[in-house]
Amino acid sequence: MRLWALSDLHVAYPINREAIAQLPAHPQDWLILGGDLGETPDHVRWILDVLGGRYQRLLWVPGNHELYTTNKDPVRLNGVARYEHLVGLCRRAGVLTPEDPWPLWPGDGPPTMIAPLFVPYDYSFGPPGLSREQVKAWAADEHIVSTDELLIKPEPYAHIGEWCAARVKLTEARLQDVPPGVRLVLINHWPLRQDLVRLYRIPRFAPWCGTTATEPWLRRFPVDVVVYGHLHMRSTDWREGVRHEEVSLGYPRHWRQEAGVSHYLRQILPGPPAPPSGESGPEWRR
Repeated sequence: MRLWALSDLHVAYPINREAIAQLPAHPQDWLILGGDLGETPDHVRWILDVLGGRYQRLLWVPGNHELYTTNKDPVRLNGVARYEHLVGLCRRAGVLTPEDPWPLWPGDGPPTMIAPLFVPYDYSFGPPGLSREQVKAWAADEHIVSTDELLIKPEPYAHIGEWCAARVKLTEARLQDVPPGVRLVLINHWPLRQDLVRLYRIPRFAPWCGTTATEPWLRRFPVDVVVYGHLHMRSTDWREGVRHEEVSLGYPRHWRQEAGVSHYLRQILPGPPAPPSGESGPEWRR
């Protein structure tokens, strides 16, 4: 039995949609869907319909694209209401969400809890000491403005940083309740460490990539693996004994169609042994 992961499917692109439809079945295994499946609830529903019968269990976390409110989307819900609508859609399909109890992994290995999270960003991956508006102005100086600023309406919160703070508080309380002796696989669309955001061409996009509030969790709690996406830069990194897996597919220009989507499925469990030093740089996945 294996735990697989894939994120950033972006099925609004016909090439991605056609490729996902060809993904082979792994009926004994679980599959993590790490966010940015598409921009509408219909995109999410389509993926769950296509893949639901091919895996024993699906686990979903939202990305920023699922939270977009666009003119093309008949479900005109914003912020928390939109997120709750997507959670309900997943639950009706039997898919686990960040709002559900975290299951124990039934496969081989030590007792391990699989924890889908929803912790977005708060601009703290920008220069330290700047306010939210100053960070956005700093990014805009290099002509970087995230589409999130136009399409995510984080109601009832005043801004997404406030929503992020609420999610950090909620998630930390759940982590504190993990039973002794149980290991963790954490799943979040955004990375949980700032030093994993390697955006060489657009470094000032980093403020939309996570929050510094999550990094202490990797030392305080028994985390073995973190699964994330968002960056469209597939890699495996080891930091302080924790394996970090960026599992994006991405836009059509970010993956090789001749390889097929199966090539980009990442096996999370059972996983490889840690390197002897417990620390390594990125192993890039093409």
